[in-house]
Amino acid sequence: MTTIFEELVQKERAAEEAHTRVEDLRRMYGSPTQRGGWSARQTETYNTALRAWRDLAREAQVAMVQYARERGEPRSDVEEQVRKAARHVETGGAGA
Repeated sequence: MTTIFEELVQKERAAEEAHTRVEDLRRMYGSPTQRGGWSARQTETYNTALRAWRDLAREAQVAMVQYARERGEPRSDVEEQVRKAARHVETGGAGA
């Protein structure tokens, strides 16, 4: 299946949003080794968010590799273009 560039951007953006969620949880919960550790619910919530981020990031990476291979472009160039476009979308089009 051929992946179009916009799909790559959407995948990258989803992975970045999931990463932001993981970072937010880390800030909210603090270190699991401090203050008596996390509750079972906090641990489950964090681990679920972490798995989602890793899965989405892996999916985006695989799609970018396939896209680059199909077009005969360097993977690093495709990654850079996708990340730049994803940031551009996140900022509402202002200053990529």
